[in-house]
Amino acid sequence: MGIVVQKYGGSSVADAAGIKRVAQKIVATRKAGHDVVVVVSAMGDTTDDLRDLAQQVTPLPPPRELDMLLTAGERISMALVAMAIAQLGHKAQSFTGSQAGVITDSAHGKAKIIDITPGRIEAAIQAGAIAIVAGFQGVSQDTKDITTLGRGASDTTAVALAAALGADVCEIYSDVDGVFTADPRIVPTARKLDRVSTEEMLEMAASGAKILHLRCVEYARRYDMPIHVRSSFSQKEGTWILPAPPEGTEMEQAIIAGVAHDRSEAKITVVGVPDKVGEAARIFEALAASEVNIDMVVQNVSAAATSRTDISFTLPREDGQSAMAALARIQDEVGYDKLLYDDQIGKVSLIGAGMRSHPGITAKFFAALASAGVNIEMISTSEIRISVIVDEAQVDDAVRATHTAFDLDSTEVEAVVYGGTGR
Repeated sequence: MGIVVQKYGGSSVADAAGIKRVAQKIVATRKAGHDVVVVVSAMGDTTDDLRDLAQQVTPLPPPRELDMLLTAGERISMALVAMAIAQLGHKAQSFTGSQAGVITDSAHGKAKIIDITPGRIEAAIQAGAIAIVAGFQGVSQDTKDITTLGRGASDTTAVALAAALGADVCEIYSDVDGVFTADPRIVPTARKLDRVSTEEMLEMAASGAKILHLRCVEYARRYDMPIHVRSSFSQKEGTWILPAPPEGTEMEQAIIAGVAHDRSEAKITVVGVPDKVGEAARIFEALAASEVNIDMVVQNVSAAATSRTDISFTLPREDGQSAMAALARIQDEVGYDKLLYDDQIGKVSLIGAGMRSHPGITAKFFAALASAGVNIEMISTSEIRISVIVDEAQVDDAVRATHTAFDLDSTEVEAVVYGGTGR
């Protein structure tokens, strides 16, 4: 049989008992005849604890040294998992990201994978060993320094490795049974989805669904890698993330895959921008130069009396300070009046490939929000997604109302969070 890549999140390897349980799952897969490569996250809250420790030493830890510190968490869990497998009578070898051939750029804290050269992993497989790889990390192609890939990036490591090794499937194990129609913490009646298209999962991940990392899904789409999201705490079949079937091959496709939400964004409004060619370009060039990622953008109609307009956009809250500073530097050049900053917002998104061929989805979505007393501040759409910005305090109400309006509620509670974190 072929190669199976498995990834286990922090809650799955949070303690010795969890590590032993994970080792038994890995060995069972090996006994079924598969070659197994495993990617592990740090134990429980280790990464957060290490980050807090760094902050106690210095409020501004050097990025290179912070990456050296944070990668220690995955190295601990990879060695312990290898030991637990050995205790069960099977051969295992653990590898850091650099030893596994994960080559990245040199952006500490948010490095991107450039290439994977898994020679040592392939050699371990050929020698009959189970390879255990530290997630979330790699080595810079230029500086040869250790790098980290950003929050939740063990998912990305796993899918990238699966693609490089030509694996049959990448299994992502967490502490929930799969992908649900909404966050079970907000909607207890959310339903588990048996299958989600890669296209829909991309939109869900980009809209705040934390079950899978966005870059992981992008990799899966690029390399046609099937992903099976399931729980390490149960034996249940999870959710398969697969390429969408050719149009017309399925008798009936669900209109809506789910409702996602995101509380990590802020909104900036540039008030009184002169309505002339090039001004918007200057604003967004300044933001790009500061490496600020922009999500939704809305420009108001120019006021006839003043020929000025307002431009609003959303961005990650962590980029808020640098974005405001970048815009302040070009105020005289652009000639806008002032900046407004609001970090008390949330994004709610309705996602489903079926909405392409079903009119009235937008009207139904907005009617559901209105019935719940939720005011819409901004709107953004793609072919299979509608997103709105609302007041942060109204996010839960908006998610529940939308979930119910589109008949996504289950008659019984299907969602169980075994480990308590949802990752």
